[in-house]
Amino acid sequence: MTHSRAFFAAALAVSLSPLSSARAETPPLASHRAVYELTLDKASGAKAPAQAHGRIVFDFAASCEGYVQNFRQITELQPAEGSAKLSDMRSTTFEALDATDYRFKVETKVDNTPAEEVDGKAQKNKETGVNVDLARPKRGHVDLAGPALFPTEHLRRIVESARKGESLLEARVYDGTGEGDKVFDTLTVIGKALETPAAEKAAQADALKGLKRWRVAVSYFEPGKRDGQPIYILSFDLYENGVSRALKLDYGDFALKGEMTELTVQPAAACRK
Repeated sequence: MTHSRAFFAAALAVSLSPLSSARAETPPLASHRAVYELTLDKASGAKAPAQAHGRIVFDFAASCEGYVQNFRQITELQPAEGSAKLSDMRSTTFEALDATDYRFKVETKVDNTPAEEVDGKAQKNKETGVNVDLARPKRGHVDLAGPALFPTEHLRRIVESARKGESLLEARVYDGTGEGDKVFDTLTVIGKALETPAAEKAAQADALKGLKRWRVAVSYFEPGKRDGQPIYILSFDLYENGVSRALKLDYGDFALKGEMTELTVQPAAACRK
């Protein structure tokens, strides 16, 4: 489930100051801490759990240099037979304000036993694409040809597209998931602005009042296989200030839904122009 971390964390990620005259047209997104309670939404496949629950905690700090986010997802899945499996995934990422540098560290434990660790940094090069230096799972260098977006940059494009009334966004995205050696193809479907008020108490925060929000679904595909089945789909209501609610994490055989139970929005810091 590490792939859900990368985009979801990006979907919660926020901006502080304008990146350029073009991006200055998009209002600053809100620095915030959000908590989501996870429950089983559907289970239809042979590998689907009989029960599931968990929690996502997301903290984001924006500076004039870039975006630092800490994300943790704990999920307990109870299969139809056998004992429950507890996964605990933690990640820390930094993305430069100009979207040229990206650093990531992800640790996943299953039943308190380390199962996966990814640690590295990536840089964009106009001539060669994305250049990745990995420390884990094994030390090495990878050059990924072609243009790609980093996670927060991808989110900003989604917000910009939604504000323009566009319904589709195709993009190649590098987020450091898996073994950190792939750029994924993505397709984002953006619904019309929602008029119905959000129901949960956390969504009644003053910071969300009067803001537009859209239902968004982002599908991730293996490179070059966008005509096939997505490996993962993340759906959520996206506010124009970057806050997300009503999550749905669809893994194919089953899906989890996440209700926002806590939201704390921080005031934006002033950056020198």
